[in-house]
Amino acid sequence: MPLNQELMVGIFAADTGVAGELRYAAKKLTGQTSCSLCDITHGWNPKGRPEWKKACAEAGMELKLVHRNHATKSQLETAGALPVVLVGSENEWRVLLDDQALKELAGSPGLLVERLQKLA
Repeated sequence: MPLNQELMVGIFAADTGVAGELRYAAKKLTGQTSCSLCDITHGWNPKGRPEWKKACAEAGMELKLVHRNHATKSQLETAGALPVVLVGSENEWRVLLDDQALKELAGSPGLLVERLQKLA
């Protein structure tokens, strides 16, 4: 199936919910954890970075973002280490961008969108 007909899913290396968000923020502040996908899409803004939303809208691209506790079993099995961007459908996923590739984008929403468009 061509990439443009498949679903792209970004999985954060963090859990959703108030407790999960607070735990992540505390660990990030103390340097105990980080999530390169979170840095690109949200930074410190819980509603998402405006630059991220603008880049996606301008590109007409959709990347479904989920926290690790909302990812499916098959997504997590494929992902391995988080964060990650997967592509696929149902139970057939493959890694599109791993954590190292996301780190290389240096927190840039525009660079992530460009990279995903090139892979599409």
